[in-house]
Amino acid sequence: MKILLNIKILAICFLSSTGCNANTNNHKQNLAVSETIIETIEKENKPEIKVALLLDTSNSMDGLIDQAKAQLWQIVNELSYAKCNKQNPNLKIALYEYGNDNLNAKEGYVRQVIAFSDDLDEISKSLFSLTTNGGNEFCGKVIQSAIKQLDWGNNENDLKFIFIAGNEPYTQGNVNYKDASRLAHQKDITVNTIFCGDYDQGISTFWKDGADLTHGNYMAINHNKATVHIATPYDDEILELNEKLNKTYVVYGSMGRYKMELQAEQDSNAQSYNKANAVSRTVSKSSRLYKNSSWDLVDAELDENFDYKKLKSEELPKELKNKSETEIKSYLKEKRTERELLQSKISKLNIKRRNYILENSDKSNNGLENAMIEAIKSQGKRKNYTW
Repeated sequence: MKILLNIKILAICFLSSTGCNANTNNHKQNLAVSETIIETIEKENKPEIKVALLLDTSNSMDGLIDQAKAQLWQIVNELSYAKCNKQNPNLKIALYEYGNDNLNAKEGYVRQVIAFSDDLDEISKSLFSLTTNGGNEFCGKVIQSAIKQLDWGNNENDLKFIFIAGNEPYTQGNVNYKDASRLAHQKDITVNTIFCGDYDQGISTFWKDGADLTHGNYMAINHNKATVHIATPYDDEILELNEKLNKTYVVYGSMGRYKMELQAEQDSNAQSYNKANAVSRTVSKSSRLYKNSSWDLVDAELDENFDYKKLKSEELPKELKNKSETEIKSYLKEKRTERELLQSKISKLNIKRRNYILENSDKSNNGLENAMIEAIKSQGKRKNYTW
C-alpha cells in the first residue's frame, strides 16, 4: 500500500523535526495528530472486494436467476472469510441485467439494477426483482456499461471482478467485446465469463476468449440445475438464533421502519428456497459484512461520526423517546451485548455446519456459486488474499 507507506514516513519525519526542540506536551500533540492521519488513511485504503454481476435475463435464463437468488448468501459467506495483508476486506456488489426485451433498446437492453453497495438486504431485494423476457444479449455493451458507470476506485489492493453469465454468442451487439476487455484491463478489472450450457459451445462462441483477454476464468455451468442445499443438524438452532438476532435491532430515522420490513422480507425470500438457504442468510447476518448503521442505532453508534446530540426524538423508537443520553447508551449497550453473544453462538454453530456440509457435499456441483468462488479465490492469490 504505497500511499499508506508514504504517509507513515511523512508522519515520522514530522515527529523527528519537532521532537528535539518541542516540549513534552507539544510532542504528545504531534504524536496524536500523526496517529490520527495514519488511522484515517488506513481506513480510507482498507481493501475491498468489488463484484459486478452481469446476468442475462432473457427467456432461457430462469434457471440462472434462480441460482443467483438461491446462492447469494453462500457466496457472501465465503467472501466474508477473506483476508488481505491481515485486514478483513469490505465487500461491495453491483448488479446489471441484460438481454431482456423489457429493457431500453437505446441503452442496448442493459440496466443497472443496483450500483456498488454493501447493503446486503438491498442487494437481495434487487436480485429478487429480476424477471426474464426476450431478447438481445449484448455482452460487450453490458461490460462497457459496468466499467464506465460504476465507481471502481484506485486502491491497488482491491479485487475488482466482473462476472458475466449468459448463453448467446459473446460477439453480439455494436460494442466489440475486445474493446470492452481492453478497457477492463486498463482499470485492473478481471472479467470472468460463465457460459450457461456446453463447455465447448462456450468456447466456440468466444466466451473463453472474453475471459482470457483479462486473465479471467472461463466457466460453463448447468444453469437449469436446481441448487442443492444440504440440511445439517445445526440448522434449526441457527434459525432460532436468527429470530432473537432480529430483536436486537433498534430502528431510527425516516428509513428505519422500511429497512426493518426489508430485513424481514429478505429473510422470507431466503426461506422460500428452503431452510438451509435461510440458515446461510442468518450466517451472513451474523458476519462483519452485514452493516445497518443507516437505520439501526446499535450499528450506528459505532460510526466515528455518530453524535447523540443530533438524534431527534421523533426519529427514535417509542422505547427511547424522551430518554436521556445516558439511558439511551445503556439501552444500546444491552442490545449490543445481546447481539454479540448471538453472533458468537451462530459463528460456532456455523463451523460445525460447514464441516458437516464439506463431508456430505457433491464435489461435482458446477453451479454459479462454485464458479464465482473458484475464480475469486484463485485470482485473489495474485494480490495476497487468503481464505
